[in-house]
Amino acid sequence: MDGSWLKTFILYCHSIVYIVQLFYNRKKTMSRIIAIANQKGGVGKTTTAVNLATGLAIAEKKTLLVDLDPQANATSGLGIRIENNQKSIYELLIDSISPEDIFLPTEVPFLDIIPSSITLVGAEIELVNIENRELALRDSAREFFRKYDYVILDNPPSLGLLTINSLTTADSVIVPIQCEYYALEGLSQLLNTVRLVQQHLNPDLKIEGAVMTMYDSRLNLARQVEDNIRTYFEGKVFNTIINRNVRLCEAPSYGKPIFLYDITSRGAENYLALAQELLVHDSTA
Repeated sequence: MDGSWLKTFILYCHSIVYIVQLFYNRKKTMSRIIAIANQKGGVGKTTTAVNLATGLAIAEKKTLLVDLDPQANATSGLGIRIENNQKSIYELLIDSISPEDIFLPTEVPFLDIIPSSITLVGAEIELVNIENRELALRDSAREFFRKYDYVILDNPPSLGLLTINSLTTADSVIVPIQCEYYALEGLSQLLNTVRLVQQHLNPDLKIEGAVMTMYDSRLNLARQVEDNIRTYFEGKVFNTIINRNVRLCEAPSYGKPIFLYDITSRGAENYLALAQELLVHDSTA
């Protein structure tokens, strides 16, 4: 028997068991809006947003991915290209266009996206002149978001108005952290921003947890950083760790989430486990 076939079969069985368990054991969950945020670049925010959203959709949860990054990597990572005449998140924020006129289906059942485009680059400057600029996303889309079981907000690597809008709209925030030497650098700024949003704009916002990404178990440094992260977040760390994986790096260039690119990969196993952990937590909360 071919080893890769056996691995595919085992992962397939794991997925079926996971979905059946959730079907029979879960409580009815309310709609959840989750921001994926960290002002550091290259920590796996978009990879986490795309593949967590896809993992939730695989569990037949109606899921919406919202791309708030002008680089539009979450959009292209699902194989979607926005032409010049197509509407995107920019029109929702600046022109208050209904999300009903913007969202797009993806090739993954149960998964839709509100795409981004290069036009979003100027949005932060334009938002400055808009009244209640921190509430632009919430005012335009929150009711639409509640049609979904899960809404995943992918944010740019900054703490500007786009991220503030995301945190103001979200129920909770997941913080991806790369397991490297400077992992905790700048996190105090992010957490301070979360506290300010809680105090002035969104008192119900909570830290869902940190998720460790690009983990290499062969390195002593990675294990030391893991210990530091678990101490820093005091129990607010997902048990699932996203291991460094070449297939995860390759998938975006093909416009596919890891589950469609290589479901036998370790990256697919990790993100399926992360989605499962989130769903189980929500079903018992």
